[in-house]
Amino acid sequence: MPTLNYSSIISERSRNGRGPLGNDPGVASTKFKVENLSLWYGAKQALHEICMEVPQHSVMALIGPSGCGKSTFLRCLNRMNDFIDSVRHTGQILLDGEDIHGRSVNMVELRQRVGMVFQRSNPFPKSIYENVVFGPRVAGLTSRTQLMEICERCLRSAALWDEVKDRLGDSALALSGGQAQRLCIARALATDPEVILLDEPASALDPVSTSRIEDLIFELKRDYTIVIVTHNMQQAARVSDNTAFFFQGKLIEVGSTDQMYTRPQVKQTEDYITGRFG
Repeated sequence: MPTLNYSSIISERSRNGRGPLGNDPGVASTKFKVENLSLWYGAKQALHEICMEVPQHSVMALIGPSGCGKSTFLRCLNRMNDFIDSVRHTGQILLDGEDIHGRSVNMVELRQRVGMVFQRSNPFPKSIYENVVFGPRVAGLTSRTQLMEICERCLRSAALWDEVKDRLGDSALALSGGQAQRLCIARALATDPEVILLDEPASALDPVSTSRIEDLIFELKRDYTIVIVTHNMQQAARVSDNTAFFFQGKLIEVGSTDQMYTRPQVKQTEDYITGRFG
């Protein structure tokens, strides 16, 4: 099987100024630090002693074949797995040095700090405006002026404002797939998160919409830390600063995307990235 050459993608990203924003993993402050994380669904172990760090204001891509633990790990970062009764874990996940499983942690505040956008866009059956301001409303904000400011700011940040500014009262369900996904990103931004988790956000989109989402990811990392699950190797190479390769619930290798895609340290990583399996 012919191997894929990612050098041109890495070079093009650098030429376009899309390299790390001065966030060398060895220098940048750490947003997440994961220490010996293992997780079980009942008797089935899904993650095995994961140790890694996610630098602040960077994009971390999680790659690996289906069922390898990527999405499970992503959901650990804002404790979404807590909704599953049979789940248990060992190890620690530190957010800005604080254990997110500590007794003093407020779950609502955690999920405000660590927002999530799912694989399939899931706009609420409400207007575009009401979708964006849903979180602030739930938090108790009632000022129409402030809510409108939040709506405009978040839609602009999600590169959607110009497309919908004249129909904020229309149903969000009428948006195209790409627009709906950007609306979900705007909705996540409305709670002022520090981290955005993206679970294959472009897997159901056409190439043009996918390109817009990738452009948006690059812009957002200036203000947010982003962790993205993707099956698209080229996408990971284009948008991420760092990449983590998972296989059968284990973290095989993690490092800068440039290094992982051009000089992987583990043969298994090279085989997966070049398409020999997976």
